[in-house]
Amino acid sequence: MSTEPSESGKGPRLFIGTYTEPEQSTSEGVYVYRMDPSSGKLTLETVINALTNPSYLAVHPQTGFVYAVNEYGMFNGQLGGRVTAFSVDPGTAEVNLLNSQSSGGEDPCYISIEQTGRFALVANYSSGSVAMLPIQADGSLEPASHVAQHTGKSIHPTRQDGPHAHCILPDPTNRFAVALDLGIDKLKVYRMDVDAGRIYEHAEVKVTESSGPRHLVFHPNGRYAYVVCELNSTLIGFLYEAETGTFEEIQSVRTLPQGYEGQNLPADIHITPDGKFLYVSNRKHESIAIVSVDENTGQLTVQDHIPCGGREPRGFAIDPGGKYMLVANQNSNNIVTFLIDPAKGQLSRTGDEVEVPMPVCIKFA
Repeated sequence: MSTEPSESGKGPRLFIGTYTEPEQSTSEGVYVYRMDPSSGKLTLETVINALTNPSYLAVHPQTGFVYAVNEYGMFNGQLGGRVTAFSVDPGTAEVNLLNSQSSGGEDPCYISIEQTGRFALVANYSSGSVAMLPIQADGSLEPASHVAQHTGKSIHPTRQDGPHAHCILPDPTNRFAVALDLGIDKLKVYRMDVDAGRIYEHAEVKVTESSGPRHLVFHPNGRYAYVVCELNSTLIGFLYEAETGTFEEIQSVRTLPQGYEGQNLPADIHITPDGKFLYVSNRKHESIAIVSVDENTGQLTVQDHIPCGGREPRGFAIDPGGKYMLVANQNSNNIVTFLIDPAKGQLSRTGDEVEVPMPVCIKFA
């Protein structure tokens, strides 16, 4: 682990997950930055270089401990990826690696923390499974308490030959966990039991064949949910009934400009803290789609597409204050900072940009 003190010293801390294994990657692991809240400028604090392919991250909502999936299919000669827990001292940025556990499947690609902070939820892409891992009081992980295996396939000849879980996160009430499976074109809704450490199949939602649901975000009011689909570049809006854990589709819009017929693979989706604007990253089109949200109806209006400032915008994040957006461009090895217009949702580059090898995910502490 290498440490460089932040010049700013104040402002929110953020963690950047990367790919370390491809031959073309020079990444050392997880990159930790501070952001100046007045300018959006990023300053490197430390690099956590004892992790392999820490591609997706989650920050504990109460303690600030950080959890990284280690995205690979084999570990010590056995099938399966890992999840690693670590802490970063708020003042000194000293890193303490806590432990790692099996993710319960191959190539884990997503992790979230349910709201009580007692369990991590993990999606394993290649094996098409989701898992619950207990979190101990010291932040370390216990072995998975439950693994749920998805089954089935859909019609895309290469991407949907079997289940491929791409996302799992708790709903706003923390009663349900929602998993998106790109390989079977379904949202799988699980009832969570945080006392027993188990998830139980509750419902499933079918989407258009060969759409490939990838990531989901709930509206801050809890009444709507939005799913970005990787294989057909669509954004689906749902009315969400929290009491019953059910989704009703209300709209589907394209994440691309009218008339564009080139290749595209949407990746990430986020919504502003006030719920007025939603954004989607378009890989290949190399843009961020700006979408306005009608809070009364949940309806979406695609407003614009802004160049992402690089190639393959994999993940991005909106700072806690809703002022800045940081975009991780995986294939151009850079993080680009944008200012968000709070009234119109428009994005403008601040001029600040940092080099990070193969960035995948950005999470604010």
